[in-house]
Amino acid sequence: MITTSLSLGRIMRLAVLSLGALIFFAPYIFMISTAGKAQSEIFSSSLSLIPQQWSYIENFSKALSRVSMWTLLMNGVIVCALIFVVQVVVAIPCAYAMAKLKFRAARTMMVLVMIGLLVPIHATALPLYVAFDRLSVLNSYLALVAPFSISVFAIFLFLQFFRAIPDDLIQAARLDGMSEGGIVARVVVPNAWPAITAFAIFSVVAHWNDLFWPLIVVTNQDYATPPLGLLYFRAAEAGDDYGALMAATLIITLPLITAFLLAQKRFVEGITMTGLKG
Repeated sequence: MITTSLSLGRIMRLAVLSLGALIFFAPYIFMISTAGKAQSEIFSSSLSLIPQQWSYIENFSKALSRVSMWTLLMNGVIVCALIFVVQVVVAIPCAYAMAKLKFRAARTMMVLVMIGLLVPIHATALPLYVAFDRLSVLNSYLALVAPFSISVFAIFLFLQFFRAIPDDLIQAARLDGMSEGGIVARVVVPNAWPAITAFAIFSVVAHWNDLFWPLIVVTNQDYATPPLGLLYFRAAEAGDDYGALMAATLIITLPLITAFLLAQKRFVEGITMTGLKG
């Protein structure tokens, strides 16, 4: 009786989760379908997910030829990688100091971190743009990366994770003669990979999909990021060619989906462990 109820409860949970997954995946399914349709079929009165005449090769060829898609993808990789590396290098020592070192300003720093979480990039966009313009660094990777080099969210996330690391482990490293920098590099970071992977997903997704800031500081297509490239793609030749536009969108979103599928186990571990209290 208990086994039957447990099985029924598990089936119900799987059904609800499957329905939720289907709802969230439906736009992507529609995008895949549209990417394989001819223009006349997209605007036809009948709605079918399976294309009557497969135009995947034609649409993907347009997506790869009308703009420099590989340049867009490479720019996205470079910008996201630079932002992520700098954010982690800055956030880990800050979070470690706040979690494991005792000093008077710790509580004040925590308050500043919480306040920083409330400040959107839109609030600082104008002064940053003016500063970069006067420094003549617009249309560069520096302009795309610098505003995001310090992530208060990363500091907050790592802070919660580091609090769960036993103090005895840190103290043992100090007794072995390690400096605080050595503890961070040889003890804390090796144990923090789940949190780093979780933050990597948040950081890469946010900055790969960011259109607001690149639209402000980039006018040269050589430095265009993937979302900005989609605007150039539509404005250049695609127009209302939604088949080619969906094909281009698929190419740009595929790296994100692949990265998440490869890192989903670490992502779940990182989110779960940052909620633990030591």
